Amino acid sequence: MNNKVNYFITAIGTDSGKTLAAAILCKALGADYWKPVQAGLPRDADTIKMLMPGCKIHPETYLLTTPASPHAAAKIDGVEIDLNKFTIPTTNNSLVIEGAGGCLVPLNDRDFIIDIPKKLKLPIVLVANLYLGSINHTLLTINYLKQHDLDVKGIIINGKSNPESERIILKHSDYHVIWHIKEEVEINEEVVARYAEKIRQKI
Repeated sequence: MNNKVNYFITAIGTDSGKTLAAAILCKALGADYWKPVQAGLPRDADTIKMLMPGCKIHPETYLLTTPASPHAAAKIDGVEIDLNKFTIPTTNNSLVIEGAGGCLVPLNDRDFIIDIPKKLKLPIVLVANLYLGSINHTLLTINYLKQHDLDVKGIIINGKSNPESERIILKHSDYHVIWHIKEEVEINEEVVARYAEKIRQKI
């Protein structure tokens, strides 16, 4: 892709598939990767390195030791996350930015993960997985994004298909599905490359 673009990947919750989606988008766009806040190990950046060898990875603004909500992990480390410290890394490539958890995961007592793309004026890709209860979680997330007039490019559905859940979510969101990442026996470079080829013209 010739045009430089930046995307912020958020999700309806933890373990929805943001890192896999980020790897696929990095491959599709020839993009760099940045995770502004990492709480605990293993680092999502290490997963990107494994799935996308050669991808340039920018260092976290906050690398925290405890696998917990960023505000809690920061407290344990004796730091307070400052929204003003987040600045887009300098690069000549497109950039895929991965959030932590869902939209309203707190950074501190005032700010949430979704305030990062708000501050940096980044378009958003929403990742949703269709477990029991996900319709409620997805529509609540979508309602928040719409109420705050955030630029959402579309939804990546991750995991087991549920056509009726997908239909009702799209009916009430007016968003489109960028792609559906199916359940895979193994996640590796080849799988990422296969999806990247399919998604390249959709984003």
